[in-house]
Amino acid sequence: MRASCFISALAAGAGSLIAIHAGLATAKGLRALTGAEIRASFTGKQLTDEVHYRLVYDPDGTLRSYAMGVKKIGKWHVDKDELCLDLGETDDGCYRVTLSGERIELTPTGIGGPLDGILQPAYRGDGR
Repeated sequence: MRASCFISALAAGAGSLIAIHAGLATAKGLRALTGAEIRASFTGKQLTDEVHYRLVYDPDGTLRSYAMGVKKIGKWHVDKDELCLDLGETDDGCYRVTLSGERIELTPTGIGGPLDGILQPAYRGDGR
């Protein structure tokens, strides 16, 4: 009996958090992107905070990450209305993508924290 009450309370709490997040997204003027919009927006671009990191989304699905002086290579793809990243890290996974002006926010659908920045033309930094 206690376990079912606990599970019910957890489910109610999770539902409340989802509703609160949806309300905050609307309040901040964020608009969720569709899968087609994600693909069109990210292909050949980089997401960056202009200081600490940049993620380059190559047209062939290669993902190049440059963060705090460390370069990693992985893959990216769009699954339904989510952007999925694979850099071989524990917080890899899929993200809901929202847009507010030029700001992009990635909210993980699993474990991990959100990521935000701006999309701009990709800069390779290696002469290519």
